[in-house]
Amino acid sequence: MNEFSWIFLIALALMTGIEIWLSLRQRRHVLANRDEVPAAFREQIGLAAHQKAADYTVAKGVQMRRESWFGAIVLILWTLGGGLALLSGAWESLGWSAMTTGVVLILSFLVIGSLLELPLSWYRTFVMEEKFGFNRNTPVLFMGDFAKQLLLMLVLGAPIAWVTLWLMNSTGEFWWLYLWAAWMGFAVVMMWAYPAFIAPLFNKFTPLDDADLKQKVENLLQRCGFKSQGIYVMDGSRRSGHGNAYFTGLGNNKRIVFFDTLLNTLNEDQIEAVLAHELGHFRRKHVIKNMMMMAVLSLIGLALLGWASTQTWFYTGLGVDTQNNAIALILFMLVIPVFSFFLHPLMTSMSRKYEFEADAYAASVSNADDLITALVALYKENASTLTPDPLVSAIYDSHPPASLRIAALQTRAVV
Repeated sequence: MNEFSWIFLIALALMTGIEIWLSLRQRRHVLANRDEVPAAFREQIGLAAHQKAADYTVAKGVQMRRESWFGAIVLILWTLGGGLALLSGAWESLGWSAMTTGVVLILSFLVIGSLLELPLSWYRTFVMEEKFGFNRNTPVLFMGDFAKQLLLMLVLGAPIAWVTLWLMNSTGEFWWLYLWAAWMGFAVVMMWAYPAFIAPLFNKFTPLDDADLKQKVENLLQRCGFKSQGIYVMDGSRRSGHGNAYFTGLGNNKRIVFFDTLLNTLNEDQIEAVLAHELGHFRRKHVIKNMMMMAVLSLIGLALLGWASTQTWFYTGLGVDTQNNAIALILFMLVIPVFSFFLHPLMTSMSRKYEFEADAYAASVSNADDLITALVALYKENASTLTPDPLVSAIYDSHPPASLRIAALQTRAVV
C-alpha cells in the first residue's frame, strides 16, 4: 500500500457511493410519482403502463446497485487483492517469451472478466427482463451469443494485443502516440466493417420489403442528402421486446437498420420521423464530433498510460510488484473507469445537446407531431420512466427526459 493505493480506494469508494446514492434517489423519485401519469402524457399512456415503467426502473436500479458492489469487489480483488499478480505469475512460470506471455495474460484477463460478467447478464435477461415481459431470448441462443462474443474477442484481441505490446516495446518513449494512431485507424476500419461482417454474426438482417415504407424512407433519404448501402430489418424480437432504429457504418458501407419490433409498434409516418431523428445525427455531424472526442480522450488516456507505466508506485500501489507493459495496460484498463466516472455529467450533457439537435432536424424534414407520438409510443413500449430524478438523469441519461424532448418538439410543431 502506498499513497496511490489510498487515492485509488478513495476514488473507488466515492464512485461506488455516488452510484448507489443516485440509484436510491432515482428509486425514491420514481416511486413518489408512480401513482399519477404526468399531465402531458395522460391521453397517450395509461396508469398501468406508467406503473410498469416505474417498477421496471426500480428493478433496474436494484440490479445496478448489486452490480456496482460486485464490480467494486472484483476490482479490488484484481488489484490490491493480488488477482492480477497471481494470474501474471502463473503465465510467467511457463517460461514463454515476454511477448507471448503478455498477449496471453491480456487475453486470459479479458476471458475471466467475461466469465465473471456472465451470471449478471444471465440474471438481467432471464429474471429481470423476463419478469417485465421483454425477454425473448433462450438459454441456447444466449450461450451461443456468449460463445461467439468470446471467440470474436480472442480472434480480434490477439492481434490487437500483439500490435499494442510491440509498439509499446519497440517505438521508444513516445510509443503511446504511435499506438494512438494505430488505434484510430482500427476504429475507423471497424466502423466500416461492423455492419457487413460482425453484426450479421449475431442477428439476421433482411432488406426492407414493405414497398410503401421503403419508398417513404427513400424519399426521406433523398431530402436529407443521405446515401446508404441499404435499408434493413433486424430480427431484434429473437432476443428482446425492446425496439429501436439506427444507421451504422462508414463511407459507402452505411446501412439503415430497423428493429422488427419497432416496425410492429409504429406506423409509417412515425417510423419516418424516428429515422429523420437518426439522420439528424448524421446531418449535424454528431458522428464525426463523437469520433473527434473519442480521439482526443484516447490520446489523453494513452499519454497518461505512457507516463504511469514508467512509475513504480503505479504498479505497487495497485498490488503488483512485476513491471511490464502488459500489466501496465491491464491495470490502466481496470482503474481508468474509476477516475473517468467523474466526467459523466460532461459527456451526458454533450449527448443530450445532440439529441435536441437531432429532434430539431427531424422536425424540419418530417412532422414534429409524428415524432412526438412515436417517442411516446416507444417510451410506453420500452417501459421507460416518464419521471426520472432530474439530477440522476442529468448525470446518466444520454437522452433528455421525455417531457423536455416533447416540450421542445411541441414548440416546433406549433411553429
